Amino acid sequence: MKALLLWPVMPNSFWSYQETLDMAGIRSTNPPLGLITVAAMLPTDWEIRFVDRNVRFETDEDWDWCDLVLISAMIIQRQDFRELIQKGVALGKKVAVGGPFPTSVPEFALESGAHYLILDEGEHTIPMFLEALERGDETGIFRSAEKPDVTQTPIPRFDLLDLDAYLAITVQFSRGCPFQCEFCDIINLYGRKPRTKTPEQMLKEFERLYEMGWRRYIFVVDDNFIGNKRNAKVFLRELIPWMEQHKYPFKLITEASLNLAEDDELIELMVKAGFVLVFMGIETPDVDSLVGINKLQNTRQSLIDSCHKITKAGLQIMSGFIMGFDGEQPGAGDRIRDFIQDTGIPQGQFSLLQALQNTAMWTRLKQEGRLQDGLGTFHQGAIMNFVPTRPVEEITREYIDAFWEIYEPEPYLKRTFRHFMMMNGWRGKSDRRITRAEWKLFMKLLWRQGVVRSVRFRFWWQMVAIALLKPRLLVEYLATLGIGEHFFNYRYEVRAQLEQQLENLKAMQQKQLEEDIENRERAVPGAIAAELTAQAR
Repeated sequence: MKALLLWPVMPNSFWSYQETLDMAGIRSTNPPLGLITVAAMLPTDWEIRFVDRNVRFETDEDWDWCDLVLISAMIIQRQDFRELIQKGVALGKKVAVGGPFPTSVPEFALESGAHYLILDEGEHTIPMFLEALERGDETGIFRSAEKPDVTQTPIPRFDLLDLDAYLAITVQFSRGCPFQCEFCDIINLYGRKPRTKTPEQMLKEFERLYEMGWRRYIFVVDDNFIGNKRNAKVFLRELIPWMEQHKYPFKLITEASLNLAEDDELIELMVKAGFVLVFMGIETPDVDSLVGINKLQNTRQSLIDSCHKITKAGLQIMSGFIMGFDGEQPGAGDRIRDFIQDTGIPQGQFSLLQALQNTAMWTRLKQEGRLQDGLGTFHQGAIMNFVPTRPVEEITREYIDAFWEIYEPEPYLKRTFRHFMMMNGWRGKSDRRITRAEWKLFMKLLWRQGVVRSVRFRFWWQMVAIALLKPRLLVEYLATLGIGEHFFNYRYEVRAQLEQQLENLKAMQQKQLEEDIENRERAVPGAIAAELTAQAR
């Protein structure tokens, strides 16, 4: 079998860092870990070609060569996902799809024409798919409610990647999350019982990347790295001596819940293991909203104190914030903006709330008749896909203003400096050299923020202060300022997209109002005639 594995185009978003990547000469942030893991599960006698369309496009020769097309996707990639399915079908190829988006919304893939849907987790459903091919089945949907043992998951096919094209390489330690946040679809996809790989598995993956010459960021893409704290600590204790022996060749990033602040030992282990940044879903500083979405783990301690504690220990925080929860009071955008400024968090992944299919929120809003057409996706330029408890125009205007102000260059530089000055300056001794991509980014950053932008004086004195007082954090600090360039430009796109959607919404409301008036006017003569007839009788 000749299989062409495709990863669709990722539209510009918070996570794309497009402007920053262009400055560094890098094509994409991360490769598709799921797809290269699936590649490792396919028969060894298959011929495989992998194409990340964010790095390069497949050729006509690739399409002519293959017998089978396998496509994975997230919801934000749905447009290119549909077009790839349709192209494969039009060319007479068998098309198989999988990943988070088809698993959550299988009807989208079916309507697009896919022959095979390999849903849920591939450790169980890839073998089902292969058996169906052996039988000669022309179509099939393969599902499994059982959660696989990830200790049996093979090492991903990192060899299929063009490593120079990526900012960070992705690995995975665990799947699942123990919490039950109403808006989140992770527990539907991967369950509430976190399953973890063994430390030996993880170290083999790290060793493979080390041998391949990778020396930049590794993103441990767990939904919640500390979902199973015990196993996370076991892994970290094994990782620390490996990192020390190899002189800290990687900078590690992951995602974790805010209750990390409750465990001093775990924070220290993460820092000693080489973690430098952690994404945390804070969502909102409004406690009532946190209770309403069942995110109680964020209500046990002061949010600001928890953030400061994690930062002071040496971990940069990237945070998620959302507007539009039920019962939200006016001024939510200002409160989120102030919280980001108070904590000094440089990157706040800030979105309007979307109801994702099959989540607890989706089910509730559907029962209440509040869902509207359109698939929900946490994309900064997407208006809400349900009727909120306060006017959507009011929420969107607040959001546009807050997002714009958060990513003004001067506030961004100010809080990034405060954030890094707050951090413990410890980093493991490393012989890792600054890469060519990093040099390119830094040189362009010196020109943009050190010469062209109005923040030039602030840029230089802050950089000198970090270099003198926190020298081991200088590279991370400059990289964070470089990422800011993406947001400085992206906010224009977000504002334009949302303004257009508000205009469309206003036009729809006006049209509906005119139709209602017309219908009432038509009904009036009929009502009068009926009344006169009744009187005559």
